[in-house]
Amino acid sequence: MDALIAAAGRALATGDPLGALNRLALREDAPALALRGIAMAQLGDLDRARLLVRRAARAFGPREAVARARCVVAEAEIAFAARDLAWEDKALDAARATLEARGDRANAAHAGHLKVRKLLLLGRLDEAERTLEELDPTGFGPATRALHHLAAAGIALRRLNTAPARAALERAMAAAREARIPALAAEISMAAQALAAPAARLVAGGEERLMRLADVEALQASDLLVVDACRHRVRDAGGEVSLATRPVLFAIARALAEAWPGDLARDVLLARAFGARSADESHRARLRVEVGRLRAELRGLAEINATPRGFALAPRSPAGVAVLARPIEERHADVLALLSDGESWSSSALALALGVSQRNVQRALDALAAAGKVEAFGRGRARRWLTPPVVGFTTTLLLPQPLPGG
Repeated sequence: MDALIAAAGRALATGDPLGALNRLALREDAPALALRGIAMAQLGDLDRARLLVRRAARAFGPREAVARARCVVAEAEIAFAARDLAWEDKALDAARATLEARGDRANAAHAGHLKVRKLLLLGRLDEAERTLEELDPTGFGPATRALHHLAAAGIALRRLNTAPARAALERAMAAAREARIPALAAEISMAAQALAAPAARLVAGGEERLMRLADVEALQASDLLVVDACRHRVRDAGGEVSLATRPVLFAIARALAEAWPGDLARDVLLARAFGARSADESHRARLRVEVGRLRAELRGLAEINATPRGFALAPRSPAGVAVLARPIEERHADVLALLSDGESWSSSALALALGVSQRNVQRALDALAAAGKVEAFGRGRARRWLTPPVVGFTTTLLLPQPLPGG
């Protein structure tokens, strides 16, 4: 490796892309192309970065397997930064295996952490955790250790394990300071803000209050019957029922929980469950059917009793009933939650992360754009969407969750 390549690599490792480009701007050999690509990625020109890395991969000869594998990892990282989530995991896994076999543990670990971050973004927490457990941070450099602990904190936050998340973030920040990479420290600091920011609203006894993630964790461990509008489930200390695929049943459960300890009139319940402005006998018949289905789902957790004017929830737990609601509730909140990371997203990536059709996402984006809540740039397949972060709130409980059995 020549001196200019080595110096440019050190500059990139410390977050100095301009210093790297000053050394390599006029060079067209494969190592220089690869480093120029990484530098352009750090400067935010992701399209140019991807082209340079691909050129570098083609320029490396067939015997330079390690260099080609590093280019695959770099391209995957650029795709992740561009929120292009359709890139093949198989190519990244093959590159990681090559790097492991050739003794490049640092870049192999980087490939593993990149896969974990993608899985976490897609809500595939079990896979992310298994992949992270395969990576032993012992012997990693400080920047890689910081990424490892940041990924562990992300998994813990999504699982509402706040104490492990806080400890992992503290380890990540210590490693980032040792690495002296300001951008990495800023990313960890932003993740740490989720622990202190309001994460949800508690609705109980006709009153509301904001809750932090630690408060939500304590609520989930309590004896209360909790109707969780963040993850569409009902739980108490003895069990849990997911209604993520039963929106009508969940709407009825939430409406009854918000009215507890009183009952709820049939007309009000019809409006909440079906959006019916005026009820006829067919609506009332359907309500009776859906309430019967909800009774069956909640068996062991609560009863639903008929009253002269409607229905009332009767929890088995003597502790009472509470509704856990999102900190902000509006249409397309899940799309806004993904966009709130400050990165630019394509509609196809949003659809992949949310598990819905791209057409549904496009409709949501058009509605949000009309309301001035998101902005688009580019055209055709290069079109990207972004929005500022939701100030003062953590979006952890707004992010997509895997469906039961997923």
